[in-house]
This record gives sequence, structure tokens and C-alpha cells, in this order.
Amino acid sequence: MRITLVLALAAAMWSGNLCAQASHAQAAAPTQKPPTPIATPVMTKTLPEFPGKEAQMAIIEYPPGAVAQLHHHDAHVFVHVLEGALVMGLKGSPEVNLSPGDSWYEGPQDIHTVGRNASQTAPAKFVVFFLKDAGKPAVIPGE
Repeated sequence: MRITLVLALAAAMWSGNLCAQASHAQAAAPTQKPPTPIATPVMTKTLPEFPGKEAQMAIIEYPPGAVAQLHHHDAHVFVHVLEGALVMGLKGSPEVNLSPGDSWYEGPQDIHTVGRNASQTAPAKFVVFFLKDAGKPAVIPGE
């Protein structure tokens, strides 16, 4: 009986020590920010028929778990999903789930509040087309 009690106490102390170590390790581990989208420019073309305007295309890749920062574009933005699944949202509108073959639009006055990969394990990719003022940035952070 005494041996059983000693073993039970030792097991309790050992498991408590492991829990304390795990708790300490979690507290000491820095919180990691999710990955961010990766933009690869495809082309930019001035539009003589529309003075002061240009078209710009890019491929945007969202690694697993990637999240875009709050931003706007001051442009007409057309998105076509090539791979994976995305969640997009504009200020004042519900979030939208997009899959390969889906398209999405945001206007010059829209604030892009949600942009994330719907998956923590698979990448997502889309092509984006901007119609914007020539020489201005395609993405304007914050708001």
C-alpha cells in the first residue's frame, strides 16, 4: 500500500511538473504573425484612350493561413481565383467565400477589411486586374 501511495505521489508530481513546463513553454513562446500575401507583378499598361489611367495585373499568392492587412486600392479591382479558397470582405458588407473559378470586384471607395486564405494547410492563388490612376500605388495600407 505504501509503495502504491509513493508511486501515485511521484506520478502526480511528475505530471504536474510536465504541465508546468508545458505552460511555461507556451508563455515563453513568441506569438507568430500569420504569413502575408505575396504579389508578383505581371504587367502595367498605360491606356491612351483614358488619359491618366493605367491597367495593372498581378498574381497574388496566399500561403496557408495568410492574412492581408486592412487596405484600399483607389482603383477598380477585379479578382479571379485560380487555386485554393479565400475569404474576402469589404467594410459594410458580409464576408464572401471564393473558390477556383469565382470572381470578385471592389471599387475605388471600398475598404478591404478581410482578405485571408480560408485554409491553414493549402495555398490560394488569384489573378488581380486594377484599373487605376497612372503612377499611383495599387495598394494603400490602412484606413
